[in-house]
Parts: sequence; C-alpha cells; structure tokens
Amino acid sequence: MKEFIEIYKEHQTDIESFLMNTLKNNGAIHEDEIERYKENFKNFPSMELLYITNRVCKQITPNIYRNKSEEEAKGQDRGYLAKKLIKKNEQFSISEPYLSSATENICITVMKKEAGHHIFIDFSLSELLGRLGLIELHPTFDNFTKLFYKLIGFSLMFFAFLSVGYALFSFFIHLINDGFTLDTLFKPIVSITLGLAIFDLAKTILEREVYFKTYGKESEDSMVLTKFSIAIIIALSIEALMVVFKIALHDYTEMIHALYLIIGVGTVIVALGVYNYLSRKSNK
Repeated sequence: MKEFIEIYKEHQTDIESFLMNTLKNNGAIHEDEIERYKENFKNFPSMELLYITNRVCKQITPNIYRNKSEEEAKGQDRGYLAKKLIKKNEQFSISEPYLSSATENICITVMKKEAGHHIFIDFSLSELLGRLGLIELHPTFDNFTKLFYKLIGFSLMFFAFLSVGYALFSFFIHLINDGFTLDTLFKPIVSITLGLAIFDLAKTILEREVYFKTYGKESEDSMVLTKFSIAIIIALSIEALMVVFKIALHDYTEMIHALYLIIGVGTVIVALGVYNYLSRKSNK
C-alpha cells in the first residue's frame, strides 16, 4: 500500500491533470437515469463509485457501483468529505488517497461541479496506477499478500493479548500463593511490556499493508523500529533490575552476570541512538 502512495505522490500532478482533462472531454455526467451513470464505468476501468449531491452536498442519488447501486445512501450529508477535498480549479476538487469505507480500497475522490450539482467519483488507486502504466498489477498475488499480512497481524495481536493475560493471571496467582514479592511485581511488567511491543508491531503491519493509514515523516520505517526497540529495551532493563535485586539478596559473586546484561542493554540503547541519528541525517 505504501508503495502505491509514494508512486501516486511522485506523479500526482500528471495523474490529476489526466483525470480532470478526461472528465472534461467526456462531457456532462449528470443525467436522470442510473443506467446512464453506469456508462461512465466503461470509460474509466479504475472508477469504482459514483454519486451526486445538490449544492449543499446532500446526496440525491444512490451509491452507484460498477455492478450494483445502494439506495440507502440517498440523503446522506457529504459535506464532511467536500471539506477535505483540495480545490484544483473552479470545476474540480480532488482528495488525497484514503481508505474508502464504501469499497474498502485505497482510493482518491474527484468532485466535479456540474449543472448546479456536485458529482463525486471514487477511483481505485491501484487500478488507476495500473491503467496509467505506473505499476504492474497482479491481483491474485496482491490479494494473497494482503491476506497473509492480515493473518500475521491478527496472530501477533492474539499472542500479545495472551502475553498480557498471562501477566495478569500469574500476578494474582503468585500474590495469593506467595504474597507480594519482587518477582510478583516485576515479572508481569516484563510480560506486559513485551505484549505491548508485539501489539504495536502487529498494528503497524496491519496499518501499512492491510488497512491504509496516513503516514508522516515521523511514522516511517525508522520510527517503527524505534518504537519496537524501546519496548524491548524497557523489558530488558526491568529484567536486569530484577536480576540485580535477586543477586544482591543471595550471592554477590554472581553480580558479574547482571553486569553483562546491563552492558548488553546499554549497547542496544547506543546502537539505537546511532541508528536514529543516521536516519535523521539521511532524511535531511
């Protein structure tokens, strides 16, 4: 998904000009019959949804898809969407890529002012880029990849919940059987921290590969690695602190092993700091 957005951004001006010129050259869209609206799908293979509103953005037609229409959408207020569109000229406004709640695909919306109405048209971003020759489409492989990422993402979330559930369960079991001890306190914290790191990784996979979410510079790959690494560092630091307390209570001669763990955590922190520094430097 992210690659599609990057390609669109790179060619955004040309793509928008193509859409506006094509819609303008094809003439008027506004008609009285749904079947006439559906003829527009023949001219635009990447087109996936069309509907029309009045001047105040109140929808006056059904949601018209390539092979069906939904009457329930009539009467909806589309003003919220119109406000998010970027005005290109007196006739056209175009949105940034977003995840459509109607089609569940990444799309861009073009609004055309015509005959005192607003015509909203959603174009599938992947299909649009494919038709323009900017990407090679492999629908079967793309669907398989999306399904695989979805499976991995939700599986990771499942194990993250298991980690948190185990932490809470073990905390109350040890509290009842052994009373309050350092182990009772620290072990659940380590498990919960690891669960948080796993959940954050799963969320990132789903957002990037399955459910599109807008990413700014602060949410690039370096930030994903940083967030995950910080959670791991916190978990290791807690574990090192717990080891120090255990050794201090039992055998000081084993303190060297705690030192090794602390040095390892410190090395990870330094490496992460160097990585973030080089990442910011390369982005400038």
